[in-house]
Amino acid sequence: MLLFPNSTLAERLASKQSKTQLVGIPVNEREDIFLTMTAMRVDAKVVMLGKESVGKTSLVERYVHHRFLVGPYQNTIGAAFVAKPNHVGDKVITLGIWDTAGSERYEAMSRIYYRGARAAIVCYDLTDSSSFQRARFWVKELQNCEEHCKIYLCGTKNDLIEADRGARHVDYHDVQDFADEIGAQHFETSSKTGNNVDELFQKVAEDYNSSSFEVMPEEKGVDLGQKKDSYFYACCHH
Repeated sequence: MLLFPNSTLAERLASKQSKTQLVGIPVNEREDIFLTMTAMRVDAKVVMLGKESVGKTSLVERYVHHRFLVGPYQNTIGAAFVAKPNHVGDKVITLGIWDTAGSERYEAMSRIYYRGARAAIVCYDLTDSSSFQRARFWVKELQNCEEHCKIYLCGTKNDLIEADRGARHVDYHDVQDFADEIGAQHFETSSKTGNNVDELFQKVAEDYNSSSFEVMPEEKGVDLGQKKDSYFYACCHH
């Protein structure tokens, strides 16, 4: 992950001379992935929402880097951004994913990041009932502010439930009933094992490519260049 403590993400992205190598990825697992203006074109803006520590960042790490990072964990401050292409039939749909801070102190800031989002992955921790109540809050926020945003409910830490059924504090059927009520897709995932993670993001890409997303006439992809097989990851601090 790239940290920009002395400048904004926009300033870095605006600099064509910026060519900062990604850190934290073993050399033998990367092929000179750089944060540059030539990275790619983003088709759909996706925002990750949910209470802090539910595992939003771990979900993105698993999806993008195919890995699970073991603590100590550092809560996201502000938001982190990642873009990754997905193959849908003969098309490539690039999702631009904003991983927002879950702390209530950054609540107002999160609203900035989900503005204009085409999809929202609202996360809750299967072992924490209060996190599902917080997920309901974010759903209401999205319904009030982003009527064109398609919602996906994502239960995290499914591996803990598999290891101990008594650890489940959020009933599957309660969430499914809520998902049916709001017209959302519902997934239970594990960033540790990878269970259902790729399926979740693939569904987002497929829905974007289909009539499931209401067409917005003014929408055009965000052009970040021509490369289709790379991604970049940046973190904004305020």
